[in-house]
Amino acid sequence: MKTEATSYWRAFALVFSGTALAQLIPLLGSLVIARLFVPAEFGTFMAWLGIATLVGVFVTCRFEMALPLENDGEPRSVAAMATVAITLIAITLVVMVGLPIFLLIEEQLPALPPALIALLVPAFISLAASQIWQAWAAAEGLFRALPAMRIVQAASITGLQVSVGLIAPSASGLAASHIAGVVVGVAIMMFWLPPRRLPGGITTLLMFWRRYRKFPYFALPADTINTASVQLPLMIIAGRFGAEAAGYVALAFRTLGAPISLMGTAVLDVFKRRSSTAWRARGECRSEYLQTLGVLAAGSVVATLAFFSVGEELFALAFGERWRKAGQLAIILLPLFALRFVASPLSYLFYLAEKQHIDLMWQVCLLAMTLSTLFLPNEFRDALLSYALGYGLLYVAYLVLSFRFSRGNVK
Repeated sequence: MKTEATSYWRAFALVFSGTALAQLIPLLGSLVIARLFVPAEFGTFMAWLGIATLVGVFVTCRFEMALPLENDGEPRSVAAMATVAITLIAITLVVMVGLPIFLLIEEQLPALPPALIALLVPAFISLAASQIWQAWAAAEGLFRALPAMRIVQAASITGLQVSVGLIAPSASGLAASHIAGVVVGVAIMMFWLPPRRLPGGITTLLMFWRRYRKFPYFALPADTINTASVQLPLMIIAGRFGAEAAGYVALAFRTLGAPISLMGTAVLDVFKRRSSTAWRARGECRSEYLQTLGVLAAGSVVATLAFFSVGEELFALAFGERWRKAGQLAIILLPLFALRFVASPLSYLFYLAEKQHIDLMWQVCLLAMTLSTLFLPNEFRDALLSYALGYGLLYVAYLVLSFRFSRGNVK
C-alpha cells in the first residue's frame, strides 16, 4: 500500500510540475502579447480559436477517451491508430458538409479574414492530433514525456506568437503561430509514440467503432452540451445585465478556473492510468477513486478557505482597484469551482464504467439549469447566486454517481 501511494505521488508530481510550467508559460507570455496586439486582432483570433477548438474536440468522436481501456502496448497502439483514422474521416466530412453551409450563412457569421478561414483545417488536424497523443501518452503512463510535450508546445506557441507580434501583429499571425506550436508539441510526442499503420484496415476500424460506439453516441453530445453550458453564461449575462457585468464574471471565471486546469489535468492524467489498470485487473477501482478523492478534497478545502478570506483583496491587488467587484463575484462562485475541482477529474468514471448515457443526461440537466437560473431572476446578483448553487448541487450528484460507478460490477 505504501508503495502504491508513493508511486501515485511520484506520478502526480511529475505531471503536475510539467503542467504547472506549461500553464505558466502562456500566462507570462500573455503579458507581452497584450502589449503587442490590439484588442480587435486578439478578439478575432480568440473567436477563430474557439471554432477550431470546438471542432478539434468534435472530430475525434471522443474515442481518445477509450485508449486507457485498452491493454498496454500493441492493443492500445492499434486503438490509437483507429482513433486517428476516424478523426481524419470526420475532418473530411466536416469540410465537405461544412463548406456549403458556411457559404450559405456566411453573412450571418462574424467576419473572419480569408487567411483565418484557410487555417481552420490545419487547426482541426493539429488540435485533434494533440488530444489523441496526449491521451495515448497518459494511458501508457509516460509521465515524463507528457509534461515535456506540454512544456515544449506551450513554449513554442508563446514564443512564435511573441515573435509574430514584434514583426507583423495580426490575428492571422497569432493563428498560424498557434498551429505551428501545436505541431511542434505533437512532433515531440510522436518521438515517444511513433505512428504506425493500422493492421486489418477497415475491419479493425469497424471493430473498434462497434466496441466503443457509446463514446460518439453519448460522450460526444455530452461534451458538446458541456461546451455550450460553459460559453452561455457570459453571453446571457452580457445580454441581460450588460458588458461590464460580463467582464467581471469573465475575470472571476478565468482566475478561479486556472487552478482547476492546472491540478485537475495532472490528477486526471494519473487517475486515468491507475483506475484503468485496476478496472482491467479487478473490475473496479474503489481504492484508487478514494485516494484521488482525498487528494482533491483536501486541496479544495485549503484553497477555498484561503481564497474566501483574501479573495476580494487579492483581485484588487492583482488586477487593480476597478476589478474589486470581480473578487466579490468570485466569492459567490467559489463553492461551484471548489466542487468542480473535485468532480472534474473523477468524471472519468463515466467513461470507464461506460455510463456515458448518464453523463449525457447530467449535461442536459446542466444546460437546463444554466438557462433557467440566468434567465429567470431579475437581479444580476440573484441570477449569479442561483447559477452557482444550481451548478454546485449538480456536481454533488455527479460525485455520488461516480463513487457508485467506482465499484464496477462488484456487489
